[in-house]
Amino acid sequence: QDNDDLKFERNANRDLIIISPTGGSTGNRNGRLNQQLFNWSDSDRVAWPSAFGTGIAFDSSAGFKLPNGADRSPDASWIPLARWNSLTPQQQEKFLPLCPDFVIELRSPSDPITAIRKKMEEYRNNGTRLGWLINRKERQLEIYRPGREVEVLESPNSLSGEEVLAGFVLYLDLIW
Repeated sequence: QDNDDLKFERNANRDLIIISPTGGSTGNRNGRLNQQLFNWSDSDRVAWPSAFGTGIAFDSSAGFKLPNGADRSPDASWIPLARWNSLTPQQQEKFLPLCPDFVIELRSPSDPITAIRKKMEEYRNNGTRLGWLINRKERQLEIYRPGREVEVLESPNSLSGEEVLAGFVLYLDLIW
């Protein structure tokens, strides 16, 4: 394929959005975010070997068809196991027809802050229960929750997954 290095999303109007690959620094930090989420998700398993625990984690290669019609791929995300199990095997192999309960977006230097904030609002409006926008440039973290104002934290050392990801803590020392 000619455009293997490009990633695409669609907004609710079905407009195509081209997302260029990140640089090495952002890619490394994105990997560290996912590493922490996947490690927690793996340690959260209730039974072995067939159970996933309370939910399933995804990296930025997973696509989601949101209820508003947008196709999105957050940098990191998670859904409860019951939602995963409600999907058919065919649905599990394609863009998942749902909005993740938890999302992380790591702002790249090329991401306009207004566009990524709009994306976070879109996740929240479509069912995300907890969303984190990490803005490395400003060393700020924005927390998105349904029915609440966005909470802005200045250079936090860690974050709790609250009741959505009970027991999960994201350590930010290697992300900043």
